Amino acid sequence: MKYWVSAWPAFNGFVLPVMVCLFFLLPLPAPAGEDTLSKEQKLTLTHAAAFSVVTAWGIANWDYFDRDPHRESEGWFSKDADEGGADKLGHFYLSHLLTRIMAHTYESWGYLKKDGALYGALSSFGIMTWMELGDSFSEYGFSHEDFIMNALGSLAGYFLHTNPALSDIIDFRFEYRPRFDELDIFTDYEHSKFLMAVKLDGFDGIKNNYLKYIEFHLGYYVENLSSHEKERNVYVAIGLNLSKIFKNLSMDRMSVLTRYVQIPYTYAGTDLK
Repeated sequence: MKYWVSAWPAFNGFVLPVMVCLFFLLPLPAPAGEDTLSKEQKLTLTHAAAFSVVTAWGIANWDYFDRDPHRESEGWFSKDADEGGADKLGHFYLSHLLTRIMAHTYESWGYLKKDGALYGALSSFGIMTWMELGDSFSEYGFSHEDFIMNALGSLAGYFLHTNPALSDIIDFRFEYRPRFDELDIFTDYEHSKFLMAVKLDGFDGIKNNYLKYIEFHLGYYVENLSSHEKERNVYVAIGLNLSKIFKNLSMDRMSVLTRYVQIPYTYAGTDLK
């Protein structure tokens, strides 16, 4: 077993994901005339903007429409898979995150919680499916594995959003250390970790206040993707519930962010070999 403490540089491992999540999670100034739009009109405009951004990004960075549509099998988490399966968890995480973000946004527009969660899940799945269809016109090809993980992530987001008690226990998070010579937060899987955190604070039976700041992690990451020594690592860790700490400090925005982004230096764990 390999023991370690998370020690990625603070900027690399934390600031960029926070900036990305800030864009989606924190309130932005309302465009002029927004109050005159109905919630249905806002929903339509949001979808139009999202699909346009995905298309533009795909053309600029992922070679969309460079070839005829085709399908590829990517091998799930096998050692022969190009990304060692990390990309599958990336699809799950992003689908889950988009569902939660959009559900929250739709609720703020006046949708009921359950309706907001449903539309959030459908929006997330629709956007991710559009991305996958774009992949079919690129070197990547349409992947049924990605399609399935997109569906599972959207379902997980819906289920957690409509079950607050379970959401108080479980977080799905992402930790990232970017490469500044080739920055691509969406596909740089070798510098990513994906994890599920189980927070003791969510269990009613835990009465000790100190234990409520403890959480347990189950995560996955890959290393050496470009060599014959490719590593696929499952790890367990114990960490601090930063969301609870920030909430107690009345830093509500940071409390929300740390439910989706894992900050380095705040947990210690071991790889399972």
